[in-house]
Amino acid sequence: MLPIMPLPRSSSKGDFWRIRCVDSTSSTNDDVRAAAEVGEPEGFVVQAMRQTAGRGRHGRVWESPEGNLYCSVLLRPAEPLRDYGHYSFVAALALYDAVRDCVPPSVAVTLKWPNDVLVEGKKIAGILLESGEGFLIVGIGLNVAHYPEDALYPATSLRAKGVETNVVEILTNFLTCLIKWRDAFCGYGFPHIRTAWLERAQQGALTVKLPGETVRGTMIGLGESGSLRLQLADGSERAIETGDVFFDAESPDAARD
Repeated sequence: MLPIMPLPRSSSKGDFWRIRCVDSTSSTNDDVRAAAEVGEPEGFVVQAMRQTAGRGRHGRVWESPEGNLYCSVLLRPAEPLRDYGHYSFVAALALYDAVRDCVPPSVAVTLKWPNDVLVEGKKIAGILLESGEGFLIVGIGLNVAHYPEDALYPATSLRAKGVETNVVEILTNFLTCLIKWRDAFCGYGFPHIRTAWLERAQQGALTVKLPGETVRGTMIGLGESGSLRLQLADGSERAIETGDVFFDAESPDAARD
């Protein structure tokens, strides 16, 4: 295990991130949860070279070979628990900035509801939020060197796009951007975050898979809770709180299941 590494955090608060780097762990989210439950202050980060039981949304397996970024961040938001979900969009904007800084300007980087970063329409990163009493864990997986060939969504990596960088540089940039967007959220509220997220969102017709139901439509915005607002073919609107989103070019077969 490498030593905890301090990183300057917010100039307004004068505190710092505390990063614990490990060669291998089952799940960085689980490590941060264990620390949170015994009173670890916010700003604690666990970054692993590999995970043996990484997970994504809905309990799916997150493949975690060495060479990618796997980290989890401990926050203790002042907002009520019901608003913790807004941090999915805060983290997505930070992760977007970290990826955007790596790739050439000609390469398209977009966001997909609820928590994915896309490069040229393919998933390169995801976010997993988990919470407990008085704390929020922001888990990040970013494909730096590798990407899964058989994932639910088409995927890519920075290396596949010809970008050579390292995990430490990406992590440092992400944490810097996370503070920037968290400060924006705390200062201006979710409407500011929602506007910024929508400006970076992937556009196009999409399909949402729900338990026992498939919904097709076009994204027209985000609700106050962060729900996906869809306009259906008949002109009506529907708010989606959770589901798997597929754009037409992504996975037609999966979308029809």
